Amino acid sequence: MRTICEKNSQMEHELFEPRSVSAVRIGFAADSLLTPAFEETPLDLENHMDTHLERDWQDSLHPSALAAGLDELDAAILRFLERHGRATNFEVGEAVGLSASAASRRIQALETSGAIRGYRALIDDRLLGKRMTVFIRVTLERQSAPVLQAFDAAIRRCKGIVSCHLLAGQYDYLITARVADIDDYGRLHHNEISRLPGVIRLETSFALRDVLDDEKV
Repeated sequence: MRTICEKNSQMEHELFEPRSVSAVRIGFAADSLLTPAFEETPLDLENHMDTHLERDWQDSLHPSALAAGLDELDAAILRFLERHGRATNFEVGEAVGLSASAASRRIQALETSGAIRGYRALIDDRLLGKRMTVFIRVTLERQSAPVLQAFDAAIRRCKGIVSCHLLAGQYDYLITARVADIDDYGRLHHNEISRLPGVIRLETSFALRDVLDDEKV
């Protein structure tokens, strides 16, 4: 006859015996914008993401991402969509280990929260005749709030400008433009950039070729 201790030992063994379980994936809320999303997917216990691994994934995220309520699955979805913006929900789910419906719910939550700001087509500017990349370093008369605000408002209305960044250091702004040729840049310089408010100095460089452009990867 087995003792009570032996019976208890057998019960504990059966209770924790590895078997097929359902893993519950949870989307965390950020200011009530990301609502909890539950998806049950059959998994083997050995492949199940336990609490410790989930915590490790959370620890690997940047603090700003954690503050926004993003977890590692959200980060994986964002990284995948960054390079495959036209991927279907099924393809996103396959890439990050979710079902299509679970991926769809997370994508919608990311769109609602502003983590995904939009989708766009990346155009080969050379096919539109814009074969030259130009970098313009701008120096302002002073970095007062009114001057910066006036410049920011004006640069947004300029045509042909790809990007503009406020800098720390020797220059105040760095502008990137795409133009057809030197004459095209001359028109942009004369009609747009040189007339921006507060500008006292412009320095221009031309790219010989594009070695790495993240937007076209």
